[in-house]
Amino acid sequence: MGPRKKASSSDPLVSHGRHFGQTVFALCNYPSLLTNGILRLEQIKDIPLEDFPAEERREHRVFEQLLDSYPGLLERLKDGSKEEILHVGELIGKGAAGARGDDTKMLKSAILDWISPKGEGIRPPLHRNSKIDRGFNHDLTGSLLCPAGLDWNDPQTKENLQSGEMMVCGDQWPVFLYAHHIYDPEDPWCGLLRSRLLVYAYKHVFTSPSSVDREPKATRSGNARLHGMNSVTIASLAYIATQVRFALSSSSVFSRTDTTTDSETFYHSLLDLLEDPEEYKEIDELLTWWNRQVFPTSSAAKRPISANSALSKIQQKRLALKQASNLNTVSS
Repeated sequence: MGPRKKASSSDPLVSHGRHFGQTVFALCNYPSLLTNGILRLEQIKDIPLEDFPAEERREHRVFEQLLDSYPGLLERLKDGSKEEILHVGELIGKGAAGARGDDTKMLKSAILDWISPKGEGIRPPLHRNSKIDRGFNHDLTGSLLCPAGLDWNDPQTKENLQSGEMMVCGDQWPVFLYAHHIYDPEDPWCGLLRSRLLVYAYKHVFTSPSSVDREPKATRSGNARLHGMNSVTIASLAYIATQVRFALSSSSVFSRTDTTTDSETFYHSLLDLLEDPEEYKEIDELLTWWNRQVFPTSSAAKRPISANSALSKIQQKRLALKQASNLNTVSS
């Protein structure tokens, strides 16, 4: 057995990994994803994928999306040795990690411009090259990171968050995810993932930094144009939200396994919601809204289906039949 190949930055799989990590699945071990995926292809000949645990089902969906997005990859993996499979995974992982690192570095500075009050600076000042004063250590970033449902202006809440007495888990979503940073406990979908801060960060990463303050146009540029991207993906929303949350935090190094920022739990918790078929109506409306912000001429930016149209009636009837079928299954 020869020496392990080094992951070359010029390999097309590295470039593919950059975009795949941003738009399909960001936080995973790609060599393991490929190794497990190949093994699972054999297993699902005898065991339906639905019988696997939820985490493995998601991993396999990501694996299949990776195969679909890169022609010839399945044959390369099937014909390759274990070493070759690991090498391919390392190339894709190198791309995903490289893009994540570049985006983290860009947003670290840019985020300060977007959260600054109009016409004035941040008080006390926040440094572009150091994050130690961010997070709950600063009133502005603390107010944005405060978990939805808690009141940052309550002195006890603020003190508990600043002292660390109140730990914030990744599935406790910060209020900056909401439009105008307003959370309605009676309607938690209202405004979710529609904040100006997220739109700015999304454009900065996927179109171009210069597009942030402009109205969306027909032309695409940056990462989106390079990869033929013409609509917003669920995973890209979760990715940008994770990057913004990290940029606002006081943590200096982005790590999947960092329990302080709990970025992996946060990312997965957003995907859990956005991939839930029971939430399809809200998710469809959310993606349509996003495509209007970023890709307004795309067919994905279409208006919602008219309430009284034939298509709307067909969908309502299908949903009613599905619900009736589910009720019959439960009662039988």
